[in-house]
This record gives sequence, structure tokens and C-alpha cells, in this order.
Amino acid sequence: MNAVTGCLVFGGQALSVLRRIQRQHQPGFSALAIVLALLLGSTALRAEEAESDDASLRSLTEAIEQVKARYVNSVDERKLVANAIRGMLQTLDPYSDYLDPDAYRELKQENGGRFVGLGMEVAMEAGAVRIVSAYEDAPAFQAGLRAGDRIIRLDDVSVEGMTLDQAIRRSRGEPDTTIALTVLRKGDGGSRVVNVKRSLIQSHSVKSALLDSGYAYAKISGFNQRTAEMLLTALAQMSRQSGNGLKGVLLDLRDNPGGLLKSAVGVSSIFLPDDELVVYTESVAEESRMRLRTSEKQYFRGTPAEALRELPYLKTVPVVVLVNSGSASASEVLAGALQDQHRATIVGTQTFGKGSVQVLVPLSDGSALKLTTAHYLTPAGQKIQGKGVTPNRIIAQVDASSTATGNIAMDAPRATVGDATCAMANALAIADLPIAKNSANPLDCQLARALELLRHLPVIARN
Repeated sequence: MNAVTGCLVFGGQALSVLRRIQRQHQPGFSALAIVLALLLGSTALRAEEAESDDASLRSLTEAIEQVKARYVNSVDERKLVANAIRGMLQTLDPYSDYLDPDAYRELKQENGGRFVGLGMEVAMEAGAVRIVSAYEDAPAFQAGLRAGDRIIRLDDVSVEGMTLDQAIRRSRGEPDTTIALTVLRKGDGGSRVVNVKRSLIQSHSVKSALLDSGYAYAKISGFNQRTAEMLLTALAQMSRQSGNGLKGVLLDLRDNPGGLLKSAVGVSSIFLPDDELVVYTESVAEESRMRLRTSEKQYFRGTPAEALRELPYLKTVPVVVLVNSGSASASEVLAGALQDQHRATIVGTQTFGKGSVQVLVPLSDGSALKLTTAHYLTPAGQKIQGKGVTPNRIIAQVDASSTATGNIAMDAPRATVGDATCAMANALAIADLPIAKNSANPLDCQLARALELLRHLPVIARN
């Protein structure tokens, strides 16, 4: 998955240790090699005490020197050690990785909501790049790519054997240049080539529309630094537009791959009282354990006063959250928190199940380690990793192609709202709204049923 979900930046202690150890070794020894030694385990972490007698550190030094002296071709020491770090991290889990300075810089731009690319979130799976989600209005989505598609070639190069970071880097380039993606889609007879033009992706992470009778719809495509502020501002505007306030909020997290964890906590702060638990983590390392709570002061410092005035009211309106298999990481944290705190009804299908914490450890040369350090747990203690969030109401999406033959998808047995079939009239009414104009599936059964459910939920009484 491309985005560093649940991103926390730390590293002061690690860098302090690094600098002290650097002073104890020969000047030619690479700083990255020392970091590798630090990450080898408890023995390496005691390197400051053991100094040059540490066996692991000494073996690493010897290996690097032997490769430099004996390998058939000349080698770049920095590249050699960077690849060693990358290989070590990638054997730990699918999400730990080494980011060279360019990749780290791009990631920071992406978390800020602006980058050049194709506009999709991806993960490596069985020798292919699987699309987790494609941002609406971005090049990949406009070219017809969707969650679940598997990319097996980038231009004329197979992705088999590539790391996720390598595949992402190869897919990026200058604006208005084109890349040919060879794509496999479940149900198709074979592969097809899709040409996608790269562009500047400005992640407008919140789209909204005022639905009939005072119900607000907000789709969050990802969590960046401004998402919580953008959502609160949009809800405040719709509240004023409705004239009598909002009767409910329909929050769409479908195909939302995550992003910044603190942004998801900020969104939770719109709907939950202050100091409510949103997520906590389990880890063997004490410094990686945390408990994140809602806080209006922390997450809405730059929000206009007129929007802030809506916060008490928004904590009482009914909320329905839409999720699917493309909802991952920070979006699962948000859905799990609102579900466990009995603040929202979750509707849709089982989420992705990406609930591990990656921290960014910046290094002195501008590169960074992306390291899994903990697992997310919802307020009720439910682990997200490998499981996901189970909706309160399981509602499958209607395939637009099925409507031609009159086959309307049935709800799973747990669905209890309305009749057993998708509400065709409501779905068609939703399709006429601006939020559905660019959708590949204008008959949005899940959205129609979620709105139907929202209309039946009572306003919450809070002290």
C-alpha cells in the first residue's frame, strides 16, 4: 500500500545513538550501515556499551568490506548498504521498507496532499501490484482502473521481483507523460493494456453534497493534514445551507486506503466528545504504545470560528458510515472508533484489515526507515490487522451491468433495514445527484440503503 498509514514521525533518540556510534568507528564506515546494525536486535541496540566488541556490528563491517574488496565489479557502498537495509525490512512484513531521499521527499509531499502520479493506492500481492483504491477524478480512475485490479507490467517491465517502493517510483514521472499498465481484472479472459497519463495529484480528500431533507453526504478519499478541517468546514456549510441544521451525516469511507492516523483521530473529534478513546496500540516496545483521544483544541486550531460553532451540534446528529474492502488503515480506525463508541452505524462490506502502525525514522542523509512498530486496536480492544471492521449492516454493492438483466444484488443475511432487495427507486434518485455523476456505477445501492437507514436513526442526547 502506497500511503504510510498511521504515519508518526520520530527518531530523535535513534539519531542521537547513531551519532554517538559514528564517532566510535572509522570515518569510512557508512552511517546507513550503523543504522542497520542498530536494527539487528537487542545486541545491536547495546552497541554504545559494547562499542567495537559487538559481534553483530563487527560481522556487518567485515561483510561490507569483503564485498567492496572482492566483488567482480566496483560497488557503491551507499547503494550496497541501502539495499541491505531494504532487504532486511521487507522480510519483516509487507509494510516495513527503506525510503531513499527522493522517495521520502515524495512521501512527505503526498501526506501534504500534493504529488505527481497516477492517483491510486497499491499493495504488492503475489508478484503483482494490486490496486487498493483509485482516487476519483485522478488519472487512474479516469482510465477505468478500479480496486482489485492487478498490474503485472509497467510499460515493458514486469513488476515481478520489484518491491512496492520500486514499482511506485517507476510509475511516477513528469506531468503529462504516459505510462502503459498491463492489467488483470477478475472475470476478464486475459490481460489488457491501459495507458494512463501522469498528472499533478492535488488530494482534495473531502467531497460533500447536501442530500434531500437536510442530510449531509461527505466522502473522504484519504486522510491528509487538512482532512479534518475540510470535513468540519463542509459540514458547517451544509448545516447553514439546510436552514434548520442537519438531520444526519452519511460518511463515505469506501475505497479509502488511509493516510495520516492523526487526521482520522481529528475526524473522530467532530463526532465524539472530547477525550474519548479513538485507538490504541499494542507493541513490545514501550515507546510504540499509545492511546489517541479526541481533542477539539488539537485538531481544529486553524478552523474558522463559524465552523467551530457547529461542533457541539454535530456530536448529536445521527451518523452512518459506508465502508468496503477498499477501506483500510486510518479509515478502519475511524470506523472502528465510531462503532465501538456507539456513535455511528457502519454499513457496507468487510474492510481491508490493515491495522499495523508504520513509523518514519528520518536518517541524517535525507532517507528514512518505514518500520512497523505496533498494531491498532479499536476502543473495545478489537485488532484490525488481518481482520478488518465488520459492518453493523452488511450490504453488497450492485454491479451496474446486472441492472440490464434485472438482477439486483441481495443484502447479506445480517441486513435488516428495508426489504431484502436493493431499493431501486432510491438508488436511481441518488444517481441523479452530483456526487454520483462521475461514478462507474451510478446505481449505488449501498449509498441508497445507507441513506434509508440514516433517516430512521434518532438524534443522540448528550450532556
